[in-house]
Amino acid sequence: MSTDIAQRFGSGQSVRRLEDDGLLKGVGQYTDDLQPAGQLRLVFVRSPYPHAKITSVDTANAASMPGVRKVVTGEELAAAGVKPIPSMPAMPDGSPVKTAPRLVLARERVRYVGEPVALVVAETLQQARDAAEAVWVEYEELPHVTDLTQAAEAGAPEVYEGAGTNIAAQLRHGDAQACDAAFGQAAHVVKLEIVNQRVSALTIEPRSVLAWIADDGRLTMRMSTQMPSGVKTSITQDILDLAPEQVRVTVGDVGGGFGMKTGIYPEDAAVAWASWTLKKPVKWVADRSEEFLSSFHGRDQRARAELALDREGKILGLRLRTLASTGAYATATGMLIPLLIGPWVQTSIYHVPVIDFQLQAVLTNTASTGAYRGAGRPEAIFIMERLMDESARQLGIDRIELRRRNFIQPAQMPYTSPMGQIYDVGEFEKIMEEGLDLADWSGFEKRAAQSKAQGKIRGLGISTFLEWTGGNVLTERVTVDIQADGVIEVFSAVNQMGQGIATTLAQLVVDAFGVPMDKVRVVLGDTDRGEGFGSAGSRSIFTGGSALKLGSDKALDQARELAGKELEASAADLEYAAGRFTVKGTDLGIGLFEVAAKQPRGHIFVEHTNTVAGPSWPNGCHVSEVEIDPATGSVQVVKYSSVNDVGRVVNPMIVRGQLDGGAVQGIGQALLEQMVYDRDSGQPVTGSLMDYAAPRADVVACEFVTEMNETVPCTNNPLGVKGVGELGTIGAAPSVVNAVADALARAGRKDAARSLQMPLTAPKVWGMLNGV
Repeated sequence: MSTDIAQRFGSGQSVRRLEDDGLLKGVGQYTDDLQPAGQLRLVFVRSPYPHAKITSVDTANAASMPGVRKVVTGEELAAAGVKPIPSMPAMPDGSPVKTAPRLVLARERVRYVGEPVALVVAETLQQARDAAEAVWVEYEELPHVTDLTQAAEAGAPEVYEGAGTNIAAQLRHGDAQACDAAFGQAAHVVKLEIVNQRVSALTIEPRSVLAWIADDGRLTMRMSTQMPSGVKTSITQDILDLAPEQVRVTVGDVGGGFGMKTGIYPEDAAVAWASWTLKKPVKWVADRSEEFLSSFHGRDQRARAELALDREGKILGLRLRTLASTGAYATATGMLIPLLIGPWVQTSIYHVPVIDFQLQAVLTNTASTGAYRGAGRPEAIFIMERLMDESARQLGIDRIELRRRNFIQPAQMPYTSPMGQIYDVGEFEKIMEEGLDLADWSGFEKRAAQSKAQGKIRGLGISTFLEWTGGNVLTERVTVDIQADGVIEVFSAVNQMGQGIATTLAQLVVDAFGVPMDKVRVVLGDTDRGEGFGSAGSRSIFTGGSALKLGSDKALDQARELAGKELEASAADLEYAAGRFTVKGTDLGIGLFEVAAKQPRGHIFVEHTNTVAGPSWPNGCHVSEVEIDPATGSVQVVKYSSVNDVGRVVNPMIVRGQLDGGAVQGIGQALLEQMVYDRDSGQPVTGSLMDYAAPRADVVACEFVTEMNETVPCTNNPLGVKGVGELGTIGAAPSVVNAVADALARAGRKDAARSLQMPLTAPKVWGMLNGV
């Protein structure tokens, strides 16, 4: 590769994002930017009740209103052959799942506020809204339950009638008998009740769907989604009576996903059906209230955690009893995240000899839960890091020393966790030491004294942790097309949603071919170009990038063979650099794109599928310092430092942006965010940005330093990279909460430090300081 090109565009360089140019010029193309001729707008009629029977739906007045093309109820959709969105019939251990069918439009019964009951298609958005208000639905209210603990109790109102329980599914992990024995031998048992509150994903761009019939007669969809192939599969195999070749799903610019835009929603299927039925373009764009009401929420777990330790502070065992809300309909992600994925990292970077986990997914009359940045790992790590700090307080051991005594050591790698997960590499103590140095941990007491002089209470918090990435979907397909016009076009089924994936993939192409960035074109988000899992679980570069690296190598090898034929030389005798082949020791050569032009079809095309050897295990040390104003209880993060082991870094600027953005979301959960349902009425009371407190820039208006460690590359993929998109979210919340707990303990409120729960709002913290 040309050294100059490598230094400007290749791996390790902070290349500016290719995606930004169009967005900054205002020519980006989100779903709502497409305005096909004859486009119709769709609006949903949604349930105002958390649980009720639908006794009648009168659409006559709405259907007669100006501009209305169609008004449809759940009964009519069923009669038209539209099937429910498929659910997971059983857990991995074969145990059954209890959940009601998740319908595109509800019929007979609604189970949460905001569930779609009918749809209206009209010529304009205002006409559709007016007609939706004219649809008259009569309901018979039923008992409801929105509180997770209450829903799990015997005799609670049934979300799924006839199930006999609201426990949708449950799993157990570990060895209960061995764990009991470990606890029986323990010198210390530390217990905590921990809540991971329900939060909203809150993407800048709401969910958006446009469907139309293309000139070739196929249903074509443009969506704001992370998984176009998954949507296509659901539409064709499960919900509508269409063959795969009749449907195409494309994705343009996406204004954030955070896991919430994975899989298919009822609204997606409704738009597809309406367009296919009317043979017209149909668009639905959620408003902000609809997003709060009906998009997947994250977290919503309550855990009773117990850690057994010996006299020296070595961990003997971990016991966990967790309830996790699935919402009204138990989706696969809503169950697997708390019952399986979170537990995979529950013991984190510590050697825990034995575990006993009893985990239950619980139905509630709320919107369904699903993937949200971190998807189970933030909840699990939060539990573990809170236990470690509380154990240090109760045992009188320095919290850093306690961690050192329990870290998994490099000599133990590859390490098999109690959940059977295999960590390929990890040097956790080294990362912690770097984090402590970066944060100037030893200088904290001086800063605490300065805060005290200003009437503030300063606290210091740490989280040392790991993350699991890849979604256990470890295979990805790419195509590499060397074209005669001087462009290398690559396609991958991973998908961009604002995180710079196209730029990073382009840099990998530069690595392979040594050509300038403007010679690379990255194509994403089109099921006609290829099928794949999409982007979730921090897998895009880990799996998609690895496939692209090997596919590019394969394409270059093929081009080398073809160049040898043109030059009448052995491929082994050719040298390659900066887009040109030359015969060793001569000036005889031929350009890469010239070789492509000489082929019968005018290009060199390679398709490659690759499977990485296993997940990656990025890890980090995040350190927070907070100041509490004792007069108000207000908490301010005043210093945030992190060192992150993310393996090889392709684009440092993009990686740092992902780490910082994730940390802000974690800080938001720690201090501000909570999706609240009123227990008595079942109504969401944080259904707008007037009520839901999202993190703002001033939340991190402090010394904020992020570093990356590349000395421990992943051995499970050819790039050596580790997933990075969710790491900051996982480390931030426990770091901040541990800092607040430390401040409370320093203020003489160790009891409050033990019992504090997120979000740490000013009234809550003031009450803890003042014993009320």
